[in-house]
Amino acid sequence: MMKPQVVFVLGGPGAGKGTQCARIVENYSYTHLSAGDLLREERSRTGSEFGQLIDSYIKEGKIVPVEITINLLKKAMEQTMKVDEKKFRFLIDGFPRNQDNLQGWTTVMDGKADVKFVLFFDCGNEVCIDRCLERGKSSGRTDDNRESLEKRIQTYLQSTRPIIEQYEKQGKVRTIDASRSVDEVFADVKNVLDKEG
Repeated sequence: MMKPQVVFVLGGPGAGKGTQCARIVENYSYTHLSAGDLLREERSRTGSEFGQLIDSYIKEGKIVPVEITINLLKKAMEQTMKVDEKKFRFLIDGFPRNQDNLQGWTTVMDGKADVKFVLFFDCGNEVCIDRCLERGKSSGRTDDNRESLEKRIQTYLQSTRPIIEQYEKQGKVRTIDASRSVDEVFADVKNVLDKEG
């Protein structure tokens, strides 16, 4: 079986990661895995041993323990490839969020998956907050409120930005200006993906 080919999709809350991933999936042979969605699914799954734990981390805007997240990602990739072995390209959205995530990934997935590059959606905090508050009106997400958002942005700046910088040193970051319209952002995304193959 092919090794999963992974693109990490990073950016602040509201940068448009989910929206752009959906577009990529429509146009390219990628499977979108959102660390957040997998955690929210696990949280609400009846009989989940981690449900309550995940819930309290998400409400606090904190980062869920890495073992839980990586196991959910690994399981999702394995299941996808078992169903269709041609589906070995994955967009992993909202991960790795901190040093702990990155170390955990390296430990568990080293030699089992290839990280091609990081797609970084760069977007100002105010734009991100406005988008999330707008989304919160209809998303039903418990963390799309100003208080949670302030915390999430702090977490992002302190924990995730340094990860992006680390990958930048390896020449593995493709930065997209995500403050523009969905179509403008996607035009840049397509350029990157067409070049990367």
